[in-house]
Amino acid sequence: MNKTTISVSATSKYIRISPTKIDLIITKIRGKTYKEALKILKYLPQKAGSIVWQTLYSAVSNAIHNYDLEKDKLFVKEIYVNQGPILKRMRPRAQGRAFAIQKKMSHITVKVCEI
Repeated sequence: MNKTTISVSATSKYIRISPTKIDLIITKIRGKTYKEALKILKYLPQKAGSIVWQTLYSAVSNAIHNYDLEKDKLFVKEIYVNQGPILKRMRPRAQGRAFAIQKKMSHITVKVCEI
């Protein structure tokens, strides 16, 4: 018997934070249950913690309302961050020079699945 498991996803795009900073957060909750992931994200001091929390909450809401899945049985099947566009700015330096500054953006994708 092949049981097909439904994986439900949510994506946050164009987040103005570097993908490497978000990657540190998402490695902590990858493979955890929904409740464990919320507990971990609740007490993180980083700005990326609240952004990942919003995306995870959106994915679980999609699973509950669109597919009638139970909140207690959901876990984080897949979570990853991709680099978005880069805002390129210039910083004035001494003797008329200019240094480039790259302001990076991220796209976060969370997929939850039922146990």
